[in-house]
Amino acid sequence: MSHRTPIVGGNWKMNTDLASAVELADDIVAGCAAHQPHCDIAVFPPFPYLQAVGKTLGHAGILLGAQDVYHEANGAYTGEVSAEMLVDLNVQYVLCGHSERRHVIGETDEIINLKTQAALDASLCVILCVGETIEQREAGQTEAVNLRQLRAGLDGVPEEQMRQVVIAYEPVWAIGTGRTATADDAESVHRVLRAEVAELYGDEIAEATRIQYGGSVKASNAGELFSQPNIDGGLIGGASLKSEEFLSIVRAAAESDRLARK
Repeated sequence: MSHRTPIVGGNWKMNTDLASAVELADDIVAGCAAHQPHCDIAVFPPFPYLQAVGKTLGHAGILLGAQDVYHEANGAYTGEVSAEMLVDLNVQYVLCGHSERRHVIGETDEIINLKTQAALDASLCVILCVGETIEQREAGQTEAVNLRQLRAGLDGVPEEQMRQVVIAYEPVWAIGTGRTATADDAESVHRVLRAEVAELYGDEIAEATRIQYGGSVKASNAGELFSQPNIDGGLIGGASLKSEEFLSIVRAAAESDRLARK
């Protein structure tokens, strides 16, 4: 079995101002050094603060991420940001298909796939997000919804680009609600997603692909979630805006890695 280094991402969403974004980045840099050998760490600030946060991260090894990307390289697309622009700002990761982009903004599977391919073709890494709503879960559609979103998001992505892909399972009903899937529930979906990656790309790539959990992850439940064999870190929302809470989650991911390596 391949060893997968966990990855913890902090999605700041539409929060912070310039001063607090820089301060939060500074605190994360100061607190993460000891954990970096055992956990990849990324932050996703709002677009206006990418450059300032990137400068604060400097050469500390914390990954700079963008919350979205547009699939065209340039042109008359008012308000959009291309993959090439993100590369110019030293962005390394992009979120594609986050539940709020799907269910608030109205992005389709097809649009998410175009964005995923554009980001990968620009040599960015992608966190491809999938997840079901509470209505879909109660209707017994959890597996069908997640597999559909996964297949659609990866449509046309060649085997050699899968090293740039992280998958995030984020049940919509658990985002910002305080409700969290149990560790067993989350692990069950992660296992299904990994099996599907194996169907699409083979066992070796499936074993190497990291699958995060996102949905009201906090310091108090991170350890149990990250101890599951198919959960490779977390995509953190609200808790990533509090440096102490975020660092505790990073610490839990790093500890899970240390234990796995023993």
